[in-house]
Amino acid sequence: MAVTMTTAAADRVRSFLTNRGKGLGLRLGIKTTGCSGLAYVLEFVDELNEDDELYNIDDVNIIIDGKSLVYLEGVELDFVKEGLNEGFKFTNPNAKGECGCGESFNV
Repeated sequence: MAVTMTTAAADRVRSFLTNRGKGLGLRLGIKTTGCSGLAYVLEFVDELNEDDELYNIDDVNIIIDGKSLVYLEGVELDFVKEGLNEGFKFTNPNAKGECGCGESFNV
């Protein structure tokens, strides 16, 4: 399987989709940006594109486009709370380094 997701992440995505009231799932992708070159993208998906791969994890649909899949193979999506901060955390075995602020990575 290309990606995994913790129970905390699945619960959070499910909650977002329920509050939104529609949506096929969550797109996990990458874009070129930041100090290190690549950054993660999360967005709601209402319909699939031709090159999308769909993964159902814990009853949550994760959609990854063909270009991003090579960078995301083996990634784990988690949702963490640390003090007053909370957010999604990516554990990516393909990442060789990250920028100091943690917003971007390189492979």
